[in-house]
Amino acid sequence: MNKPMRRIGITMIVMVMLLLANITYIQVVKADSYRTDSRNRRVLLDEYSRERGSIVSQADGQVLAGVQATDDKLKFQRRYLDGPLYATVTGYYSRRYGSGGLERAEDDILNGSDPRLFVRRLSDMVTGRDPRGGNVQLTINPAVQTALYQMMTQRNYTGAAVAMNPKTGEILGLVSTPSYDPNRLATHDDEAQQKAWTQYTDDPKNPMLDRAISETYPAGSTLKLVVAAAELENGTSPNAPVSSAPNVTLPGTNTTLENYAGAPCQGNTFAEALAHSCNVPFATFAGQLGADKLRATAANFGIGMTDLSIPLSVTPSSLGKLESTAALYQTGIGQRDVRLTPLQDCLLSATVANGGMAMKPQLVKKLLAPDLSDLETFTPQELTGTPALSAANAEILKQMMEASEANTAGGGKKANIKIASKTGTAEHGTDPKNTPPHAWYTGFAPADNPEIAVAVIVESGGNRGLAATGGSVAAEIGRAAINAQLGGG
Repeated sequence: MNKPMRRIGITMIVMVMLLLANITYIQVVKADSYRTDSRNRRVLLDEYSRERGSIVSQADGQVLAGVQATDDKLKFQRRYLDGPLYATVTGYYSRRYGSGGLERAEDDILNGSDPRLFVRRLSDMVTGRDPRGGNVQLTINPAVQTALYQMMTQRNYTGAAVAMNPKTGEILGLVSTPSYDPNRLATHDDEAQQKAWTQYTDDPKNPMLDRAISETYPAGSTLKLVVAAAELENGTSPNAPVSSAPNVTLPGTNTTLENYAGAPCQGNTFAEALAHSCNVPFATFAGQLGADKLRATAANFGIGMTDLSIPLSVTPSSLGKLESTAALYQTGIGQRDVRLTPLQDCLLSATVANGGMAMKPQLVKKLLAPDLSDLETFTPQELTGTPALSAANAEILKQMMEASEANTAGGGKKANIKIASKTGTAEHGTDPKNTPPHAWYTGFAPADNPEIAVAVIVESGGNRGLAATGGSVAAEIGRAAINAQLGGG
């Protein structure tokens, strides 16, 4: 063979080897990522050819996301019950825009490709039976979800609310407002899908943002629960005297930190300072505790966790840098760099309610086969394995929170339901004194045998403007969820 022919032969061999390597890379190494890519229309068309599984509630198996048969080439169309009510939970499933929320997180079960459904798929092939996906049963209580959503939307509030069983971590309600209708994204009309997507994504209120788990806020006075837990664990008695001064100078600065409205504290003990939400004592507590003790306690409430999934991914909450004593003072009242998700704020109350141990939040109760047999049942898990505070101190803090609830305004109180709670009024923005504050409420009930913990945030004062407080704006919403869970209306 002459030299030119040899070169051509070698070149061709190299090209074939490169081609084989590329095919191997695409079909083996990258196969799964290409298959799960929401832009892969071939996969979507295949999925639409079989009946997608349902997403159902925990109460009575109410179908929150199901399918209906169509007469077009896609055969099935996703349908959502009360779409905006449950959009925060279900997410969306769209031919054009892929999927989000639980539709994405549990896609392998819902589309039937999960390995645990292999025998079912094989049986379908042999028998000629129409293939179907598995089902996802949620922990959501429709009564709680509805109460939270209606209270938020009737008042046109922007914000979020979370409710959970403090003993198990099961999420009973997960609401973000404003919301969106996933039915508009599930339609097979491409033009209608695009119009809905554009409307949702261009809306400055960002209705597709899940504020309950994907947005963080300054926690305001709800963070005093963390400081109180650390202080109790540090050996401080609830009857320990505290300063009733209206303000305190931040160490190393000429800046003063004030109680609400610049008023003196109405109490002079640790317990009374929480009941009246006095800033000066809790700022001082945080400074005395130091960064390490405060961070350690916060971590056992879940603050700082970077891999929390419910199975939707949860944005981490944080105390911030805590670089100085002055920063600690501001952090002690939930300001400066403190940022919590509403889910994390709910965990503050839930941890106290559960005797000091945080439970892992969970949105999925069971994974079910197409014939509704169990594939996986989720059991309660401790969040960190280390209590945020002892059972004895949790009982003390619970009683302090009951006193706080007694001082908290707003509607929804029932004489036969004892609630332990804490409110928060969180400053934010570039001009915080002239910007309506965020309004928080977090609590649990019944106080002596908790069944539900809740957290509510209403952004920028809701309809109360600069006069907004957690009690006047958010408390009634949280109590509505408690009443719905406990049968109080």
